[in-house]
Amino acid sequence: MRLVFVGPPGAGKGTQAKIVCAAQGIPQISTGDMLRAAKSEGRLPPDLAARMAAGALVPDEVVIALIDERTRQPDCMPGFLLDGFPRTLPQAKALDEMLASRSLALDRVLSIEVPSALLLERAVFRRADKRTGHIYHLKYSPPPPGAELEHRPDDREDVVQRRLDTYAAMTAELLPYYEGRGILSRIDGVGTVNEVTARIFQALEEKK
Repeated sequence: MRLVFVGPPGAGKGTQAKIVCAAQGIPQISTGDMLRAAKSEGRLPPDLAARMAAGALVPDEVVIALIDERTRQPDCMPGFLLDGFPRTLPQAKALDEMLASRSLALDRVLSIEVPSALLLERAVFRRADKRTGHIYHLKYSPPPPGAELEHRPDDREDVVQRRLDTYAAMTAELLPYYEGRGILSRIDGVGTVNEVTARIFQALEEKK
């Protein structure tokens, strides 16, 4: 199957992607990983590498070209799972055009949905042990006595809220687009890992 996983930061998208890929025998394709690899291997023009280093977005056509190249490899013959792309309507349309040029199409887009209040709670109450790097959660996985805890900048409420707002703005047109095409499955992301996994596989079975 050719799948796309969509979900806000902290929704558990990465964890579920690994489980689905292992079960389906397909590779998980992270555009972020591909861009970092292309940069380290010197396959990105210097100006694009500089933009990445500065935290700027890489043009969509560059990412689409990397996805095109990656999905032509033998391990993608049974299918693949795109994690982190597309995030906007223009990216979705560019991806569709790239696949259509090879007489391919996406099978399912799975949106893992979790209320913003819970996403904030998951992130804001995280703490890292400065000595071991282990991540604890003050509510769900409390640290042992004596742990030297730090609250990482990325887990502060204002930063997390900004990331959630950015995600919501970027994907505002994306989900209706896939819903209109009849390939979107909205997955309740609240519950244990196993419960969410069961919902995902049920959605995939229903749409075969």
